[in-house]
This record gives sequence, structure tokens and C-alpha cells, in this order.
Amino acid sequence: MKLVTYNIHYGVGLDARYDVGRIADAVRGADVIALQEVTRANPKNGGRDMVAELGEALPDYFAVYGSNFEADAGSRLENGRAITTTFQLGNMVLSRTPIHLSRNLLLPRSRSVEAMNFQRGALEALVETPLGPIRFYSTHLDHRSPVERLSQIRFLRQRLLKYPLEGGGLSGVAEIGLPELPSPEAFVVMGDFNMLAGSPEHVELAGQPDHEFGMPVTADLAIDAAARLGAAGADLVTWVDPKRPGDTSRYKRIDYVFTSASLAKSLRRLWVDRQAAGSDHLPVWLEMT
Repeated sequence: MKLVTYNIHYGVGLDARYDVGRIADAVRGADVIALQEVTRANPKNGGRDMVAELGEALPDYFAVYGSNFEADAGSRLENGRAITTTFQLGNMVLSRTPIHLSRNLLLPRSRSVEAMNFQRGALEALVETPLGPIRFYSTHLDHRSPVERLSQIRFLRQRLLKYPLEGGGLSGVAEIGLPELPSPEAFVVMGDFNMLAGSPEHVELAGQPDHEFGMPVTADLAIDAAARLGAAGADLVTWVDPKRPGDTSRYKRIDYVFTSASLAKSLRRLWVDRQAAGSDHLPVWLEMT
């Protein structure tokens, strides 16, 4: 089973060109795809409906989209009919198999004053896989403040661990004649976390290595798939500063794949697609068996 996460930067690459086709080409072949910065009516890409365009480009995938906010972008009356147009930005999950249940988790945020901030989210999708039912999360954390990211990680971690008790977005559906949905312990959290490995935010989610016994594998922590598989160094760079694309000091690893401890032994290979050109980020792939 192959998974991929990709912050698609509104469909605009380092060449300042919008091209959904090359984004679709970069993720096609994965069993589950997590995308971030998927927009509708965004002035930065000409107002394109990326949800519709990605659906057209990847027609053999089931998909869910979660917009974290909607801001008016030219709603109007035409011939007595109200036409609602809103700028939306959020996350998307696409799967080769049907998505049983999804919900959009809105993460804690604070009002910014001198720099733009917006509502962040983690889109949850319950999918049946060859490894059994797994919860997948397409996640995008704050880009300005480690304090806010830490708050978001703490909230997200509680939803990850308490899912079997809380039941996700819907439970008790036997009342309306539908089969009860599974509440699996297993999860995969993918996306743009805007944090560095070893930062307080990273430690809060995945733990910190012990001086003698290394990284703990416990049910209350997530597994950083790259660390588990021994991937390191420049090959894990996932973001290039679009304002200084040639400056290697501005290359960072800020996109991750984390799994539940129950999936640790299923991890096989993680790599970054260094050829993708559709965004200022690079896709991160994970293979599991």
C-alpha cells in the first residue's frame, strides 16, 4: 500500500505557473492521497475550483474535501438569483477505495495582527485498506507560531487517541438501518506541519529519543515514519522558499507522515519525490505492507 502527502500551494509551482495536471501526475498511483492548500475562488490562482479540477484529473479516486473557512469573493445577484462565491482553503483526501466517514477537525487558532493567519484543519477520512480500517488525516498546521502549532498538535493528538471513545463524526447508525462503522485504533497523519524535527511540537506528537533505548513506541505517541525507517538528511527536504529557490539554507523538512504505534511494523519505505514541480513543496511517499 502506498500513501502520499503533498501541499500543492494552490496549484502554483516555483515557476509561478498553475498546472493541476502535473500535481495529479505527481500523486497518481498512490492508494491514499492527502493534499493541502486546496482552494476555490482563490485570487492567487485565478479563482480556480481546484476540488473540481482534481476530481476531473483523478477520476478513479473517491474524494472528500474540507474547507477551513469561507470568505465572500464576489457573491452577487444575477437576474433575481443569489450567486454565492466564496474563497475556500482546505485539505483533501483521495482514496482508491470508498471513504466510509469523514469530518473536518478545525484546529485551535489565535487572531493575528501583523501577519495573515487563517483557520487550520485536519481532514479525517475512515478508509478500508488491505491492513484493515485506518483513519487518514490530511493536516495543515500554522506557519507563524510554534506556540500555536503546539496547541494544534495537542488538540489533534487527543482526537487521534480518543477516536475509539468519541466515535469520529458519526456513530450509532444502526438506529437508521445502516451498518455500524468501525472505530479503529490505527491512524496515519500526513501533511504540512510547518515544524522541524525535534521541535517541541514534534516531540509532543512523536516523543523524544531516550539516551539509551532510542525512540519509544507507545500507544500514546505517533510514529514519525521517516525516523522509524532511518531516513535522514537532505533527501527529506520538502519545502523550497519560492522567493529564494536557489538558496539551500532555505530548504526545510516541514512535511511529515506519522502513524499509530500499531502500524509501526507495517512501515517499509519513505521517500520524497524530488522531481515534482507543481508546488513549493515536494510530495512525501510512504510504502506499507
